[in-house]
Amino acid sequence: MLGRTVLHADETPVQMLTPGAGKTQRAYLWAYTSTSYDSLRAVIYDFAPSRAGAHCRTFLQDWRGKLVTDDYSGYKAGFATGITELGCLAHARRKFHDLHVNHQSQIAAQALELFGGLYGVEREVAELPADERKRIRQQTAVPIANTLHQWRSPSASVYLTDRGRRGQWLTA
Repeated sequence: MLGRTVLHADETPVQMLTPGAGKTQRAYLWAYTSTSYDSLRAVIYDFAPSRAGAHCRTFLQDWRGKLVTDDYSGYKAGFATGITELGCLAHARRKFHDLHVNHQSQIAAQALELFGGLYGVEREVAELPADERKRIRQQTAVPIANTLHQWRSPSASVYLTDRGRRGQWLTA
């Protein structure tokens, strides 16, 4: 797995029963997988007693590829050592979805339309060779992604967070 240039990573809580402790404690499974276009179709699960970013760094060791993650701070130290950070669109989209569902945000609705455009491009290129996927993404997805990225500007961030914590994730 560590021979791959692009990996996806995420962590999820699990309950752990320590012998003699009498009750369960929270532990974490860190999952690492290759991309959907990779010939290696595998997931590696790494059990850890906590969510500390040190567990991810221990697993990845001196690996220096591109890592697709949510915005969890535990991955940040790895990015400082030469791993390239790639944000997960599913995690980003979920934040807009939740904002729209819970608060009927029209801004979130607009963002969801843009995410729909990005997902449409991915459906279109799913079966194409890598060079053709890249060409179409550059031509079609990049302008959509740039529009989404513009929302991360300071003025947009202030607007989205003016009612409190709801949109603060967007300023990260």
